[in-house]
Amino acid sequence: MAIEAVIFDIGNVLLHWQPRAHFDRVLGDARSAQLFSDVPLFETHLKADQGGDMQALFTELAGRYPEWQAEIRMWVDDWLSLVPGQIDRSVETLQALRRQHIPVFALSNFPDGAFDLTEIAFPFLRDFDRRYISGRLKMAKPDAAIFAHVESDCGIAPDRLLFTDDSPANIDAARARGWQTHLFEGPEGWETCLARHGLLERAEP
Repeated sequence: MAIEAVIFDIGNVLLHWQPRAHFDRVLGDARSAQLFSDVPLFETHLKADQGGDMQALFTELAGRYPEWQAEIRMWVDDWLSLVPGQIDRSVETLQALRRQHIPVFALSNFPDGAFDLTEIAFPFLRDFDRRYISGRLKMAKPDAAIFAHVESDCGIAPDRLLFTDDSPANIDAARARGWQTHLFEGPEGWETCLARHGLLERAEP
């Protein structure tokens, strides 16, 4: 079945996303480990992914954990340090697909306001034909609803969509809807997958 659109996750596919690494650098490994043990940072971030106001959510969280107040605020105040750079080879692959006029979409769990900041720092995020950002849609992967929304919005049959994500749960959810999928474990494997589908002329962009 011919692929009609390629869909990229963003975090750890196109952009590095390792929040713990930033806190380790700033606080030291031991204090950072204690912070992540004591405070539900990732759980709060998921609420922002699902459409909650990230600033308000982390302000409320800081109020519940006054002993960690300054550190919790770092999640918002230091946002671009939590997204320290792009994965160059993946971005090159994205650009190679665009040069061949293959439709490329983004499907990412990302808080709305944080995405606005991130696309200023990484302008290639504006290059997608369609962008499905969870914080804007108020639904997040791996909920089937966000995959259904993509299908309805783009009008492409599920088996003609090729999706890559670093999360096995998200890949399983897409595959359950009939999407073609690739579990992202590095740019080289993704290039090989695209070449196998006839979407890249060679295994490297």
